[in-house]
Amino acid sequence: MTSTETTGSGNVARSLELLWGAGERPSRGPKPGLTLGGIVSTAVALADAEGLDAVSMRRLSTELGTGTMSLYRYVPGKAELLDLMLNDVWGETDSTPRAPGAGWRTTIEEMARAMLALYQHHPWLLSVNQARPVLGPNAVGGLEEMLSGIKDMGLTDPELISVRIMVEGYVSGVARTHVHAGEVKRKSGMSDREFWQVQEPYLTKAMNSGVYPVMASLSEDAFGPEFDHFEFGLQRLLDGLEVLVARRMEG
Repeated sequence: MTSTETTGSGNVARSLELLWGAGERPSRGPKPGLTLGGIVSTAVALADAEGLDAVSMRRLSTELGTGTMSLYRYVPGKAELLDLMLNDVWGETDSTPRAPGAGWRTTIEEMARAMLALYQHHPWLLSVNQARPVLGPNAVGGLEEMLSGIKDMGLTDPELISVRIMVEGYVSGVARTHVHAGEVKRKSGMSDREFWQVQEPYLTKAMNSGVYPVMASLSEDAFGPEFDHFEFGLQRLLDGLEVLVARRMEG
């Protein structure tokens, strides 16, 4: 994870021009083989490998084997580059077309799983403040695809958007827990097993004290890694929406 970056913090108008293909070419002197798409892909790969803090125009120019000033002919700076990077990775959530009549529940399930995979593949996404997203084709296309799949819920338009916000909030929370777990292993050099072995004598004594009867009564697999907390939570979220949809249908 990295320090927080904010999308939309640069020249928003220029980011939109680049996202929607209005002014993609540099004004003069392009380097053969250097493209905006290649620059963005290299930046994403660098962020995946070393975190978002590693992405700078200078470092990017080194990776691409060109001068820093050459990059500025394609993109004004890191703030605008971040907007392009986000649009690039959100394009990865495009799923295989669903079968006709698959229904809103299938749409949300597929979207949630795709988003979780995206955060796991690009953990730096969790460090980006997207309160004011600069919407490019991939972001708009993804939202269009989801809304078309959940329109049959019978909810109002604001409620449909709220469903998206709800699911995204749930997925990002789970993803953040996964990413943090991976980080602590790398930084501490201690496995989960080793970590809990250190605490085991103290916890065993606490459980035998009678002060924590409910905790002491839990089965051995209560905190085991085999249970899929993500799917359990996702299905309960969908169950709750089922109740709302049924209520609207009755109304």
